[in-house]
Amino acid sequence: MSDLVTPAFESPPVQSRRSMMRTLGGGMGSVALLNALAGESRAIASTASHAPPRAKRVIHLFMNGGPFQCDLFDPKPLLEKYAGQRPESADLRTERKTSGLRPSPFAFQPQGESGLPVSELLPYLSKCIDDICVLRSVHTENPNHGPALLLMNNGTILPTRPSMGAWMSYGLGTENESLPSYVVFCPGRPVRFSILWTSAFLPAEHQGTYINHSETAPEKLIPFLRNETRTVDDQRRQLELMSRLNQRHLEQRAGDTQLEGRIRSMETAFRMQFAATEAFDLNQESKSVREEYGEGHFSNGCLLARRLVERGVRFVQVYYGNGQPWDTHSNHDATSRKLCLDADRPMAALLTDLKRRGLLEDTLVIWGGEFGRTPTTETAAGDSGGRDHNHYGFTMWLAGGGVRGGMTYGETDDFGFKAVENPVPLHDLHATILHLLGLNHERLTYRYAGRDFRLTDVAGQVIEKIVA
Repeated sequence: MSDLVTPAFESPPVQSRRSMMRTLGGGMGSVALLNALAGESRAIASTASHAPPRAKRVIHLFMNGGPFQCDLFDPKPLLEKYAGQRPESADLRTERKTSGLRPSPFAFQPQGESGLPVSELLPYLSKCIDDICVLRSVHTENPNHGPALLLMNNGTILPTRPSMGAWMSYGLGTENESLPSYVVFCPGRPVRFSILWTSAFLPAEHQGTYINHSETAPEKLIPFLRNETRTVDDQRRQLELMSRLNQRHLEQRAGDTQLEGRIRSMETAFRMQFAATEAFDLNQESKSVREEYGEGHFSNGCLLARRLVERGVRFVQVYYGNGQPWDTHSNHDATSRKLCLDADRPMAALLTDLKRRGLLEDTLVIWGGEFGRTPTTETAAGDSGGRDHNHYGFTMWLAGGGVRGGMTYGETDDFGFKAVENPVPLHDLHATILHLLGLNHERLTYRYAGRDFRLTDVAGQVIEKIVA
């Protein structure tokens, strides 16, 4: 018989296991099954760091749409001098039609002991600046949302490659078998949706678990997590029955690692019903903590992120909102003010809360969008007060997790358009993030279709100067 042909086995004269599992496991919920059933394919790299880690976990605050760097962390006084002009030296190549330079209307002040300039739009976050490393010279390769989102999240424009969170889950494993290792919060759907947290060809265990946190009650956050028609004791007896049937099945197929993993997954799914309910219950937080974070989807997402990393989840991504809220092609100034008013307080609360609990030193917090915005006014549809996409130079920041706080790294040109000093390509950013987690980006590989793949492809250098 050919090795490519799987031999058929006689079906037992009883109800099929699939039918039995469908009948007994119906209430365990999509989150439990996605994470737990994938437990059958544990990665070889899991639990094995390549170097002493500075961080154990990551929270990624994603400003989908792309905020304007010169409004927030990269002041450019020359924009005022050259307002309305297009100096040839600036080489202002933009995706859409734009007119002259347009200064930011928002004032900057030095903050903290470091004296780093922070915009008036971020009064709460400015108090945390001594814990933040501002990367002013990040750049990417594409000015369109779809490809740029993939580059930031997956390291490539190809939609068939694993996401950053999946690579981290694969490299580090999980600290809590009762919760997913990788969770994504978004009150809606970002552009490209689930491709941004896919595990692709990595074991499915490392897929991001997407949760729409428009609702905050655990039973609404994760529908069908529990089987309300059965008591805990009933479900335990069902699980024991399934375990016995699976064990009998396994004895006839010695060495079937996938089947062994499936047996383990049933126990994991059972545990997740209770661990997830507790972890996602914001009502367990004190009134003072809830007030510290404020109200709204993003505030709740930041607080949920803290609760999850506190319980051993490796990677939590919080998308600011549905679609592309930071994509300000019109009415930029008023929209940015509104967005910052909503985002500032919970971001600061997250950093303060993590630090207070002793978690910031080994939790890496990342902030940024898929690109920045132009220092010129967009005029593709007339002067509507908007700004175009800018992938040539933009700002991100890192905090905690072995990063040097109270510093900037890299610079854009005099107009905030292009990275000119210590440019940070995304492969360098990804290599640095993995390094802080104790993972060598060149060694964290997975063989698929005859070659070894990695998050940083064939590039990437660790930014040593920002490592504490």
